[in-house]
Amino acid sequence: MKDKMFQSDRVLSYFRAEWKVLLAVTISGLIYNVGLLAGPWFEGRMTGYLVDVLKGAGTFSGMLLLVAGYAVTITIVQSSRYIKRFYVRRFANNVNRRMKQILYGSLVHKSRASLREEGEGDVMTKAILDVDDCAEGMRKFTTEIFDTGVALAAYIGMLLWYDWRLALFCLIFPPISYVTAEKMKKVIQRTGAAYKKQSGALSAATLDRAKNAITYRVFGCEKERQAAYEEQLTAYEKSAVKANIWNTVLPPVYKVISMTGVLFILYFGQKNVLGTGWSAWDIAAFTTFLSCFLKLSVKSSSAAKLFNAVHKAQVSWKRIKPLLVPGEEADQAVSRNRYQKMLKSEGEAALHLRHVTFAYPNGAPILKDISFSAKPGQIIGITGAVACGKSTLGKVFLCEYPYEGEICLGDTELRELSMQERCEAIGYLGHDPELFNDSIENNVLLGEKKDAEPYLKAVCIDTEVNTMPDGRQTLVGNGGVRLSGGQAQRLALARTLCHPRPVMILDDPFSALDKKTEAEIFSNLRQMAGDAVILLISHRLYLFPQMDQVVWMEDGGITVAPHETLVKEVPEYEAMFAAQEGGAGYEA
Repeated sequence: MKDKMFQSDRVLSYFRAEWKVLLAVTISGLIYNVGLLAGPWFEGRMTGYLVDVLKGAGTFSGMLLLVAGYAVTITIVQSSRYIKRFYVRRFANNVNRRMKQILYGSLVHKSRASLREEGEGDVMTKAILDVDDCAEGMRKFTTEIFDTGVALAAYIGMLLWYDWRLALFCLIFPPISYVTAEKMKKVIQRTGAAYKKQSGALSAATLDRAKNAITYRVFGCEKERQAAYEEQLTAYEKSAVKANIWNTVLPPVYKVISMTGVLFILYFGQKNVLGTGWSAWDIAAFTTFLSCFLKLSVKSSSAAKLFNAVHKAQVSWKRIKPLLVPGEEADQAVSRNRYQKMLKSEGEAALHLRHVTFAYPNGAPILKDISFSAKPGQIIGITGAVACGKSTLGKVFLCEYPYEGEICLGDTELRELSMQERCEAIGYLGHDPELFNDSIENNVLLGEKKDAEPYLKAVCIDTEVNTMPDGRQTLVGNGGVRLSGGQAQRLALARTLCHPRPVMILDDPFSALDKKTEAEIFSNLRQMAGDAVILLISHRLYLFPQMDQVVWMEDGGITVAPHETLVKEVPEYEAMFAAQEGGAGYEA
């Protein structure tokens, strides 16, 4: 029930979720801030008593008693302050962690197309910097409720008790500092938004330099890229200065405005001491009133500063709010079984493509009126000339961009499924292995409690893995950099086999392998994924005679037939197959 009530795109939900921590903050905060009143009171009493000692009306033991009481009180107050700060920080850390978990889950479920459009650098800035700023803004707000709000109320009450007329005069100025801070809202938010945008651009430029460093070096473009990077860095520094300068300049201004009331205290307070003012004061009362107002002024400037911190956090919140949508929850095993049953419907082909046409946004059609069907257990080979749309056909199943026509699993259109259901129905292995900087075993299992050995054997990499220093626990490096191209490709295929789906799209899974290894893996693939529809996209036709059907792609259209029929009826296919049978394009 608690999780159902939690709304990740509502700030208040994060406070509700941490109510236990905030309860500890409330209790310790009240003790601390109410206890702060004891400081000015003791300071005034000790000053007055010191005057009595000098006059001979006071004793050393009396002063010692006041000092001891002051020390004990301050110890209790400061201990409460420590406890409050500890739990406020814990609250901020919990919020930060929760936000990042939700945001990460949202990013995982976003399409690659939308992530590319948003920009890697901007996504990184949102996932790290913006979340940190939001959590920090909530921490400061929670802190200032007590350090400022409760304390201000207590100080105001004390000032009014000593001399309400003088207190009203002095209290004119703190609200002016609040109004000033609120008026700076647009400037703070504008410069903050520009800083976040430039931070994302710098992150993107950094990623580009790291990812394409070898290419730039080989083609002698390092100086040009260095100059472009320096421009981004300079723009980032300027935006950072503009964003932070207000946070540096404004707090002293707020403090000066808040403390202007000291002038009234010095003038009217001395009249009270002399007995010609609104109230009758002694030195102790004057000292207490002045000390209390100075502390109030400091707290007031902190409140004004808080407005600017909240304004800054609002910028970050607007940026990340669209991403704070939890991923769809579903029982994966139930979902997968449901679609496997659907795909095995008797007497009917499980996968249907009917008049599918596809074009990237603002582009010409790449696929035109594509129609074919496949049953569970079939392996469909897809091939054609370079840039004929083979990989695009595979990506259409991911629904990253809209398509025309129908792609049906049984009687269910692919677009009608939720994202979670599509993930359980469609498996995809693209050109790039996309390995994680983790062990070989973890790259295969992805957290599931299985034995990775059968899948490593199925892709003929088990022997190589066993000879590595750490075996299956060997770290592959970022993107599989420590593996050869063929090893990375086979490891990604092992992961795909470990997590089978009713429909599996394999885009050029054997491009870095020799004939013998390719044939062995293909045999294992047919055996291990016998209940799935497999669409195998490849420009290598050595194994195509073993395919159940072959899809020949040309000029956006297709011809679907068994291998033997295509060899007879499609000259281009026959020529490509004959060339490869003669040895061209293969590693022996």
